[in-house]
This record gives sequence, C-alpha cells and structure tokens, in this order.
Amino acid sequence: MTQPHTQHRTCNICEAMCGLIITHDETQVLSIKPDPNDPLSRGHICPKAVALQDFRTDPDRITKPLRKVNGEFVEIGWDEALEYAAERIRAVQSAYDRDAVGVYLGNPNAHKFGNLLNLPSLVKAIGTSNRYSSATADQIPHHVASIHMLGHPMLIPVPDIDRTDYMLIIGGNPVVSNGSMMTAPGFGRRIEEVKARGGQVVVIDPRRTETAEKASAHHFIRPETDAFLMLAMVHVILDRGLVDLGHLADRIDGLDALKEAIKPLTPALAAEHTGIAQEVIEQMALDFANAKSAVCYARMGASTQSFGSLCQWASNVLNILTGNFDAQGGAMFTTPALDYVGMTSRKGKHRTYPERRSRVSGQPLYNGEFPVSVMAEEMETPGPGQIKALVTVAGNPVLTAPNGRRIEAALEDLDFMMSIDIHLNDTTRHADLILPGTVALEEMMYDIVFHIFAVRNTAAYAPAMFAPPEGNPQEWEVIARLTAKLTGANQIGPAPDQVLSMLLTQGFHADQVTIPAMEAAQGSIDLGPMVPNLAERLETPEGRLNLAPDVFLNDLPRLLESASANTDALPYLMIGRRQVRSHNSWTQNSPRLVKGRNRCTVQINPVDATRLGIENESDVQVSGRVGSITLPAEITDAMAPGVVSIPQGWGQRNGKLSAATQVQTVSINDLTDDQRIDPISGNAAFNGVPVALAAAN
Repeated sequence: MTQPHTQHRTCNICEAMCGLIITHDETQVLSIKPDPNDPLSRGHICPKAVALQDFRTDPDRITKPLRKVNGEFVEIGWDEALEYAAERIRAVQSAYDRDAVGVYLGNPNAHKFGNLLNLPSLVKAIGTSNRYSSATADQIPHHVASIHMLGHPMLIPVPDIDRTDYMLIIGGNPVVSNGSMMTAPGFGRRIEEVKARGGQVVVIDPRRTETAEKASAHHFIRPETDAFLMLAMVHVILDRGLVDLGHLADRIDGLDALKEAIKPLTPALAAEHTGIAQEVIEQMALDFANAKSAVCYARMGASTQSFGSLCQWASNVLNILTGNFDAQGGAMFTTPALDYVGMTSRKGKHRTYPERRSRVSGQPLYNGEFPVSVMAEEMETPGPGQIKALVTVAGNPVLTAPNGRRIEAALEDLDFMMSIDIHLNDTTRHADLILPGTVALEEMMYDIVFHIFAVRNTAAYAPAMFAPPEGNPQEWEVIARLTAKLTGANQIGPAPDQVLSMLLTQGFHADQVTIPAMEAAQGSIDLGPMVPNLAERLETPEGRLNLAPDVFLNDLPRLLESASANTDALPYLMIGRRQVRSHNSWTQNSPRLVKGRNRCTVQINPVDATRLGIENESDVQVSGRVGSITLPAEITDAMAPGVVSIPQGWGQRNGKLSAATQVQTVSINDLTDDQRIDPISGNAAFNGVPVALAAAN
C-alpha cells in the first residue's frame, strides 16, 4: 500500500479559489477538505470542491481521440487526430477564406493557466477573426466600462468588502457564486462581519436570493431597470452637493457632462420604472454617500441585460462620485503577483473601441471577441467570412449561449467541427473530431484571472497531482501541438511552469512570490489587502479617468425611451439563477452534485401561480419568442410578482452523460433570445426575457 500524500491547492471550478487540503495516494483522492489557514477563503468550501475527484474518474469521460466515421465515433491515435484536424481546418480555409473557421472558448479555460497561455497562439495560427467565448455571455460590460473609463479591459474594480461600511449589491448573489468578478469565498460570513461592525449590506434583485436573506435589507426591482436606479442615486448625490472625488479629484474628467446628461434621470422616474419607492431610492443614495466607506457591486442581473454596459458604468460612477473608488472600503484594484494588466499594457497609446463590427448584424468586437449572440447568424449567412468550420475548447454553447438550439441547428450544416473536451455533450456530439481534455487535478494550478478579481491579494501554486489517463498529453499541450501542426513548427513552446516563473519576476511581488516559495508555503501566500494604486495605473492616453465617456452618454436616450418589454402575449419576465451545486453545464455529470430533488424548476410568485392555476411541483410550460420548455413549478414568495426564474446549466439531453441525464431537465437557453443584446458591448440579455406561463396538460 502506497503512503498517502497531502497537497495544498486552490479549487479552480468557480471564481472563489477556495484553499483545499487534498490527501491522495498514487491513484486516487482520499479526501478533500477546506484549508482553515487560507488567507482568502479562511476555511470556506462548497460541494463543488469535493467533486473535483469526480471529474477525473467520470465513467463517461472521453479519454481517447474520437473521429466520426459514418455517423459514429471511432477511436484513433493522437498523431492521426492532430494531422486530420490541421488538414480539415486548412481545407475549409482553402475552399472559402481564413475567417471560415470559427473558435469558441468555454468557461473552464479561464481557470486553466496553460490554456490561457496557448490559446492565443492557436487562434493566431488559424488566422481567423471569428473568435467567441463565454465571456460575451457574461461579463463583457465590465470590461467595456473599464476600457472607456480607465483605458484597460482588465483594470476591474473589486469591492473591498472586508473593510466597507455599506455595500450595495445589484443583481448579484455572491453567497452562492462566491463573488463573480469579485473573488470572495465565504461571502455569507463576510456579510455577517460587515453587519457586526455596524455596517449595512443592501440587495437589489427581482428575487430574494440567498444573499438577500443574509443582508440588512432587500428590495425587489423590475428586471432591466437597474440603470434607472443607479443613475437616480447619482442624481441625488449631485443634486444634494454630496460629491467627494477624494484623492482622484485631479485625475477625473467629465463631471459637468455627467451632470447635464443625467438631469432627466430623477428618483421619481426611477421609482416609476423600478417599482422601488422614490423615498427609498433617495435614502439609499444618502446612506451610500454619507457612509464612512461604501461600495456598489453590480453583477449578473445588471450585466446580462439590455443595458448591461450602462449598469457597469453607473456602478463605477456611484463609487467615484462618493470618494469610494480606489479607496479603502470602496471599489479597489488588486496588485496580483502576476500582473496581467502590466503584461498587456499599452499606456499612452490610443485604442479604438469597438475594434470592429460583426459581418451580419454589426455587433461590436471587444478584446478580440465577437458576441456569442451572433455566432449562429455568422454560421447561417452566406458570403465571405461565413463560418463553415468550428473549433471549440471546453465549451458547450448549445446549452450555455442564447437561443442555443439555433446554434445546434447551425452546427449540423458545418463542413467540419472539432472539439477539445472531456464529454460527449449537446455541443460536441456534432463534432467530426473530439480530442480529450484534462481536468483540474491533472494540471498545474495558478489562477491568472481570478487573482485579479480577489478581495485580498494572495498567490497560490500547485503542480499536477495525477497524470492524464491513457498517457494523454495535458490540455495545454494538445492546444500547443495543434498550433504546431498548423504553423509547421517542429516543437511546441515552454511548459506553463516555465512561463509562470518568468512572468512572476515582472509582477508586483517578485521578491516574495516564486514557484519554490509558493510550494514551500503549503497554501496561499498572503500578500495583504488591496491598496490604492489606480492613479499610477490608468491606461487612458492622457492618464486620466473619464467619468462620462460619450459611448455611455449617447446610450441614455435609449434608456429613457425604453418601455415595458413584456406584452399581453408574453406577460412575465424571466431571469436566471445560480445554484451552489452547479457551475454552468459541465459539472452536472457529478453524481454527488446532481443527487437529490430536481433543482431545475421555474420559481413563480404565489399570486401569479394562483392566477394561472399552477400548483407547486406541477409541470409548467414556459414559452418565449424563440421556444418553449416544460419544467416543474416551485412556488415561492422569494420571487417578485410578474417575474419567474429558471437556473442555468441544465438541459443535457444528448451525448453520453449518465448522471446529467438521469432526470430529464431543460435548458433556459431554449428560451433566451439571441436578438436581445446590450448594443454597447454585444453581451447577451439573458435577464428580463418576456415569457408566457401555462399549466402543462
């Protein structure tokens, strides 16, 4: 019997980066426990971390390259698979053009250091501008706000929750998500700490979420009206002479333009649109401005809507005007050991945004990506640049992108499709070639992305714990080898560990953070709380903060002219929701995460259910412009009247996923509408979708 080993590492399933202590032998995990000494997660853990072992041992996992022959997948060798992939990609481009091959990158790539290093080279080798990812279904409004106000897409403000006195949470549920664009594991405990020191946490959401249950106060809001609320609060602060720009005062432009632009956005108008009383809006503004420190955090409900970019701009404006930007207890900026902003700096150089427009409907490209909402039309519409082949890496857009079944139909008409993935799922089943990927415990771990969003600066590294099955290469190497095939190179680049060692020497903590130091630490290295640093890091050409970029001011008339989206035919508004035991679609094949009652339900307010004759747990048909689904009702007063909620990440119906399909569930994205977008960023408007409800026969 082999001697058990212990490894400290951070979980990389979701944003939280929870510290783990994993005991294992040469072949299997023996236990996964929280690390009580981790300076960021402080002993917090969620069920997903324990499921890390399930993804490695999943009996449905793809472990050999699969080529489709006469409609059936057959196993082939790696050399043949890579040669076939390169040959088919080039054949499609020879028949059409370089943009005829599209690339879609799924959520897990954000947590894979090696993938993040090598995917840009693969996209460059393919030579296409048709690049898509899960980011444009989620977070692009955050990046757009930072681009236009601060000059860099990754200069993202992070709430300093551990030192704030007043936190306003709009459309976020961090008790479940552990943050999301705010890496804050154990958020429920952090709320209690705010309240214990006399502070307040106020939640604005059409659903009384798990976060709202713990907060000081919660107010229902009509979906897609969050910008009215935040800008009305800005109106009050300006009108009452409560502006305090703090230490950034001599760096800020646009205050007069802002004052003029938001004159019509009064608390009275916001009350009419949001359903929140005018006096409540005014009091929230006063409480926010008068708090010793305060921070506004606007997330999924505010981002994934028709006014997502306006919401993220308005959130920043609230924090800036009250002296809570780049200030303790407000919205601050991390100084991570690996400084991605510094690595990609173009300080002093003019950037043009959006970089270009999509071929068919003219949607904006930011950060080198087109919105996933246009991917189907780019596959369907003939002409130069039409996508005729697709490469997906760790992505399942049929379930996770808006109007996913339209994407599925378009995949059927492609000349070629290949996927790098661990599962045969609703998307990869359409592929002509599937290359096996690797999972967390088979890869080195350093989270380049989420250290940027963390509420405390830390650094953590762990080597791979197990070798991939069947002697397979790690996922980063699969990507690098395919790149080499496409370019004709006779070797691939350095391993991720080597690159990490070099990049750490250029970061904020080069004297303290090295791979040997992180290994010796037996857990995360604590690099301390966030510190003011924005003045030196602004990336705008003039080195100044733009409070009122034209791109946002020019969108205000659209907001002011917006009317109720629902109609007599589609009288309800649908929003999504996140659940603690799932993360997008790929975690649903873990038996320990999907066991128990069916959690794929439509939550309905009791008044609405009674009016429609719908009983708890009875089947309900939910219909929208693009489709219809049937799922069980969950009647709860946690929902605002007129609003219903369906969770994301469900609906696996095809492929070979035994645990995920034990109970037939539905995909919310059979209802979400790919024509509903935020025009500034192109982000899909998943929330506020007009739907009709009826008791199923």
